[in-house]
Amino acid sequence: MSRGEHHDHDREHLSFQEAVAQIAQHDPRYPAEAYFFVRDGLDDTVKRLKKGARGVMRHVTGKELSEGLCAFAIEEYGPMARFTLAAWGLHRTEDFGEVVFKLIEAGRLGKTENDRKEDFAGLFDLAAELSAPFAVEEPPPPMRPIHRPRPQ
Repeated sequence: MSRGEHHDHDREHLSFQEAVAQIAQHDPRYPAEAYFFVRDGLDDTVKRLKKGARGVMRHVTGKELSEGLCAFAIEEYGPMARFTLAAWGLHRTEDFGEVVFKLIEAGRLGKTENDRKEDFAGLFDLAAELSAPFAVEEPPPPMRPIHRPRPQ
């Protein structure tokens, strides 16, 4: 996926915000925040991948984007990442794919002929990945008090 300027004439003058409002009106599964999150997370993922590839721009796969969105959510929302994404209807990696392909249909993201919505299917347990960095280990059982004889 890439941030594309693939517009047809009807969509050419719509801002991203206006395009998202139209998408959300026609498909209420995801609120506008989900689309803004995916756009911002894609930008973050591209920057991270560029660093690893010496600044070379390249296509982002569904798996890379899903992993990048997860990392971006953790970075942005910390321990609340899981709950924030869930509030926006993003419960599984498949939800990332749904949002991405709605943005592609609206001409707001680009894709290759090999990109498919199924590329996002069942990649990992999103809730577990978002929670893992903040898991708290169960504390050890309390120590028994030491009984000392009282001085008389």
